Amino acid sequence: MIHIAQVVREGAMSYLRQQYKVVFIVFLILAGLFSVMAYLGLQNNWVPFAFLTGGFFSGLTGFFGMKTATYASARTANAAQRSLNSGLKLAFRSGAVMGLTVVGFALFDIGAWYLILDHFMEVADGEKLVHITTTMLTFGMGASCQALFARVGGGIYTKAADVGADLVGKIEKGIPEDDPRNPATIADNVGDNVGDVAGMGADLYESYAGSILSTAALGAAAFSESPEMQEKMVLAPMLIAAVGVLLSILGIFFVRTKEGADMKALLRALSRGTNLAAILIAVATFVTFYCLGLQNWLGISFSVIVGLLAGVIIGQATEYYTSQSYRPTQKVAESSQTGPATVIISGLGLGMLSTAIPVITIGFAIIFAYLCANGFSLAFTAQSLSMGLYGIGIAAVGMLSTLGITLATDAYGPIADNAGGNAEMSGLDKEVRQRTDALDALGNTTAATGKGFAIGSAALTALALLASYVEEIKIALIRMANEATDGYAHLTKTISLSANQLHHTTLVDFMSIYNVNLMNPIVLVGIFLGAMMAFLFCGLTMTAVGRVAQKMVNEVRRQFRENPGILEGTTEPDYGRCVAISTKGAQYEMLLPSSLAIAVPILVGVVLGVAGVLGLLIGGLSSGFVLAIFMANAGGAWDNAKKYVEEGHLGGKGSEQHKATIVGDTVGDPFKDTSGPSLNILIKLMSMVSIVMAGLTVACNLF
Repeated sequence: MIHIAQVVREGAMSYLRQQYKVVFIVFLILAGLFSVMAYLGLQNNWVPFAFLTGGFFSGLTGFFGMKTATYASARTANAAQRSLNSGLKLAFRSGAVMGLTVVGFALFDIGAWYLILDHFMEVADGEKLVHITTTMLTFGMGASCQALFARVGGGIYTKAADVGADLVGKIEKGIPEDDPRNPATIADNVGDNVGDVAGMGADLYESYAGSILSTAALGAAAFSESPEMQEKMVLAPMLIAAVGVLLSILGIFFVRTKEGADMKALLRALSRGTNLAAILIAVATFVTFYCLGLQNWLGISFSVIVGLLAGVIIGQATEYYTSQSYRPTQKVAESSQTGPATVIISGLGLGMLSTAIPVITIGFAIIFAYLCANGFSLAFTAQSLSMGLYGIGIAAVGMLSTLGITLATDAYGPIADNAGGNAEMSGLDKEVRQRTDALDALGNTTAATGKGFAIGSAALTALALLASYVEEIKIALIRMANEATDGYAHLTKTISLSANQLHHTTLVDFMSIYNVNLMNPIVLVGIFLGAMMAFLFCGLTMTAVGRVAQKMVNEVRRQFRENPGILEGTTEPDYGRCVAISTKGAQYEMLLPSSLAIAVPILVGVVLGVAGVLGLLIGGLSSGFVLAIFMANAGGAWDNAKKYVEEGHLGGKGSEQHKATIVGDTVGDPFKDTSGPSLNILIKLMSMVSIVMAGLTVACNLF
């Protein structure tokens, strides 16, 4: 067990070192670009430094998560020898280390930058917090870039290895999952960590920090004329996040189960901890905002509750559609009786149907969070709009306030999966493998739930970032007016405003000045480009997995063909060769889709201007959100349909039905672990790039 864990750990760290080398080069290039822009007066001078720290801390969360997971998997397998509850508690609390690391680093980074900028920035009182919060948003771009490279690269790595191991090992050769005779099994176990731990940690670090910062920026902008209330509005999301950390720790200790628990009992065990944390945070929100003395503290508190409820509903809906304890996934498994084609068709249909509840939930959350925060005012005035958007932003903070424990349920999945692999390769008792299989099946559902949670929070955060983008446009225009010889910034060919006039220009005014409405063809073109980006990005990542998987399949077949002793168990496979294929393939294939996500918002800004960028962000948000839910849930259902058959239903392991569900699971792998989870980063990264490049957009565009 120790040897297998060591091999997986070395493979994971080797991949991470290689990935960080590539990302380091990309970050140096981008930091150089931002430095040039700052020198030319197109950007705040602090942006290059904020960008680098965001990427550094995002990468650091992935590193510590990887360290924790690779040590915890063997210990979980060992704990499962004692009891199911021992295995569950160890795996879950190891995942909690990841969750608490993410929230801890995010709050540390936010707090440190707040103190630094507050000390060094010299701006008029009413505008100081506006400049501080919008500058802090730029470290979100660094976090987003690192998260995208981690998610895409890790997703390509893990799914190429998984597909190779399943297609050749399980279907062609009929050997069990995680069998030590399979040359790709170590690469598969390494991939669980680099994709589902390091990538996911970097992803949610960026979501968590982005939601807090975008809400703080909205609060600073809404109360620039009232410095005392402005400071309270900026502190509110940070306080809720801090309280959430403490209450998440409390919820972690309530996760436990009994020996012989079925899937529903295991799900209830996890829900007990997450629901308790959510209830306590709901109560703490009212107390915190009342003591802070926020304007309309009661309404803003209900906006937080709306975010919490939306997260719970999305999680429950995801569980219903992806767990083998419920009929939707069981129906996908039953379709295996007529072959793999019907498994794929039914899984696609389930994924499409599963988008309805999350989309409607987020729709209601947006409306009610907006109305609660602005006192249920339907007037489209500057103050009403600013307060409503603040409510949407703080709803995202509310949804993510339990991240310390909800991320634990997500990180738990790959730890349990690796524990099962270790148990199989170590030849532990059948009873131990049954326990790790139960924990692994639970992990598939919690991973799908975690992805739905991340996607939902991304939608709310991205909406708040839209308003932050307009605020950044305003700051860039003020900077241009102050540096212009005539003292005016030229917004359009017919409209020029002085710095003083821009200070009093509202969000509603900017929408009018830039003609941001559905009758403007530039906005419509931007919306189409945003919708296209979601599908183009998915297409690139899916085909990348396919290309690397083909190399993996050919390598596994070659080893079986040229070395018959592998299948006989007399010769050890060349695991290192498969690890090298995944590592090299992931590094190469991640560059194009990740670079495209950075380049497109810049190009749209230069060509179509502010209206085009807003259209791009709206189109990317709406299509990317729905597509991400579809892919995550379809992939999760295919995976658990296979688990349902492996539990002994419909012929059990080795049957034709089992092989059909393996094909479905193989198709679903890049859906749920590569393209789907990367989409929520794409949505936010395009927003962050647009915010950072706002100065370039207003200074240089064709329209």
